[in-house]
Amino acid sequence: MRTLTAVSVAIFASANVAAADGSTAAADKASIQSLENTYNEGFNSKDVDKVMSVYAPGKQLFVFDVVPPREYTSWEAYKKDFEGLFSAFPGPMKNTISDQTIHVVGSLAYGHNIQTGEFVSKDGKKVNIVVRTTDIYRKLNGKWLIVEEHNSVPVDLDTMKADTVSKP
Repeated sequence: MRTLTAVSVAIFASANVAAADGSTAAADKASIQSLENTYNEGFNSKDVDKVMSVYAPGKQLFVFDVVPPREYTSWEAYKKDFEGLFSAFPGPMKNTISDQTIHVVGSLAYGHNIQTGEFVSKDGKKVNIVVRTTDIYRKLNGKWLIVEEHNSVPVDLDTMKADTVSKP
């Protein structure tokens, strides 16, 4: 009987730990989704500070973007990238995020999404681009932030041209 009681207590305790981990992961996923929403709100309002609030500070950030240079190795460098983007397209801007995935593993998480941007250039020309984004998130001082990002567009190998409005 004592063994049965011990086994029952162990099973009950394990179930409670699993439930707690599940609720923590759900809360972390919700926090990361909120981070993505903050990014998109900042992007659509061309608020560089709001956009950058979702990224890890200093040299904790590494980014491959769709425009040169090949890589951005700090928060400060990536901020300049966004400042350049917003000044290159002074007209209205709209970004939508779809197909978002988020996977939490302790204090790290990863996910990907599709971002569809609509821009208006200095000469009034409308530009559309579909970008594939993969993010790695890290919980730093209790707050989820993007520590690594990879943005890309497919390339047609026959023409060697970027497919900027790619379809699934």
